[in-house]
Amino acid sequence: MTDAEIRDLLLSTRRIAVVGASDRPGRPSHGVFRFLLDRGYDAVPVNPALSGRAVHGIRSVATLAEAAPLDMVDVFRRSAEAGAVVDEAIRLGARAVWLQLGVIDEAAAARARAAGLIAVMDRCPAIEWRRLDLPPRIPGHN
Repeated sequence: MTDAEIRDLLLSTRRIAVVGASDRPGRPSHGVFRFLLDRGYDAVPVNPALSGRAVHGIRSVATLAEAAPLDMVDVFRRSAEAGAVVDEAIRLGARAVWLQLGVIDEAAAARARAAGLIAVMDRCPAIEWRRLDLPPRIPGHN
């Protein structure tokens, strides 16, 4: 994706499900989830092991369906598990899927694109936000 496409996606997205969000401070998904909240996103942690518990004050849900409706699904899962998450995001009508650093599934990304979704792979929204020097968001606004 081009820088302009990444910029547009990050600035037009409102609701993000973070699949694999962790309540452990040392985990990358914990920090990225906080980053997304701090940028004004309506973010929902999705992790069956944490269902009902709070991550940064937001109640975790067990399934992606419980987090719907969604603009974007941010995937912190092993590459071998990412395809099932992408397929669920497609089924639920998400606008985009974002596979985190090291999460690579070319076939899943192709399925997402074929279904009309934006697919980002092997990147981190927090890193891209800083790299592109994006402006602060106002919660609830594009």
